[in-house]
Amino acid sequence: MAEKMQNSYETIFIIDAALTEEAVNEVKDKFTSLIAANGTVNNIDEWGKRRLAYEINDKTEGYYVLVDFTADTEFPKELDRQYRINDSILRTIIIRKDEK
Repeated sequence: MAEKMQNSYETIFIIDAALTEEAVNEVKDKFTSLIAANGTVNNIDEWGKRRLAYEINDKTEGYYVLVDFTADTEFPKELDRQYRINDSILRTIIIRKDEK
């Protein structure tokens, strides 16, 4: 059987800062665990609570988390679906990094 193609990705997700610290950590852990279960996490960089450039759903602050990971080509689609169904996530982006 052929081996699945692995690519390098970066994702940033912004968690609603109005949540309690415990709830923010729960959401962060949920998504980092999901990524780790479906790929290899290379780095997690927590930027913490920051002011948003513009209001999103009447919110002015968010908790930023950057995750650098490697996964098969199908996983980012599932990750994006999981982001969309979670009401605690304000914004996300998933970027495939070019191989150098």
